Amino acid sequence: MEIEKEIVSSKFENNHQKAIVNLIYTYGWITNLLKQRLNKHKITLQQYNILRILRGQSPKPATINLLKERMLDKMSDASRIVERLVQKKLVDRCVNDQDRRAVDIRISPEGLKILQKLDKEMSSKDILWDNITDEEAGMLSRLLDKMRG
Repeated sequence: MEIEKEIVSSKFENNHQKAIVNLIYTYGWITNLLKQRLNKHKITLQQYNILRILRGQSPKPATINLLKERMLDKMSDASRIVERLVQKKLVDRCVNDQDRRAVDIRISPEGLKILQKLDKEMSSKDILWDNITDEEAGMLSRLLDKMRG
């Protein structure tokens, strides 16, 4: 559906403003879809992001700083998110062998199990496939990269 119909407004200063409004609206739309899927498993989008980073690192551990660097939402408090994942037994925390002040974080077997379930539910194909082609998705990605410079 067109952005004008979604927000019930057609007054934009120019196409650049319209594109920004459309991006913000679409971000919210996608985020809400993903949150609905994650709520069934009682994890947040940020927790899901950290679990995916840790799975990609596995079997090597990650530090909080590495997680902060790689997180999609740079404003998230990685330490707090990791603490919640530890409480849920989805990640393990241990002291770094080389630097006793540093803490290593690894995904637990339970964390891997939940990600395996979520891999199907969080498929980007389910979100975009019916509305845009693979070629259009590639074009969109290139335009977004271009926009950020």
